[in-house]
Amino acid sequence: MSVGIIETDLPGVLIIESDIYTDQRGFFRELYHKEKYCAAGLDKEFVQDNHSRSVKGVLRGLHYQLDKPQGKLVTALSGEIFDVAVDVRPGSPDFGKWTGVYLSPENKRQIYIPEGFAHGFCVLSDTADVVYKCTDLYSPGDEYGLLWSDEALNIDWSVSQPIVSQKDLAYSELKKIPAELLPIY
Repeated sequence: MSVGIIETDLPGVLIIESDIYTDQRGFFRELYHKEKYCAAGLDKEFVQDNHSRSVKGVLRGLHYQLDKPQGKLVTALSGEIFDVAVDVRPGSPDFGKWTGVYLSPENKRQIYIPEGFAHGFCVLSDTADVVYKCTDLYSPGDEYGLLWSDEALNIDWSVSQPIVSQKDLAYSELKKIPAELLPIY
């Protein structure tokens, strides 16, 4: 079984492709294999796994943790999502830039979003089950975010009227977030 790494325009944000073996019984896929991922260049220690199920049009994000930053390895187990990473590290040459990728079981892709980046996704199918492995534990008091519809970012989420939580609607545009509330570059 092989793991392929595709670099994106944002250094550290990686698209991962892995094999799926299909026959008349169904399929088999390794979502993570430490030795194979390390050999492919993704040498991270994951400490928490999360699973969310969302309906069409749900947009979650854009989230990050400041003192306990999380790298995330994201996989769509069912359905299709548009997954986004935004560099929110002041001083980074890529500050305020974003990249996105469509994830689904059919395209066999995952995305790795490193520490210091905000993360969000939007559900394009009727439902989607998303799992993500994290490099640090979730810390509710350390969760921050930026407004998903920040005009300066100009992210095309592929959904005209997303379903967004009240918490996510209350976040500010990136330019209005004080530097001390953004990750260090």
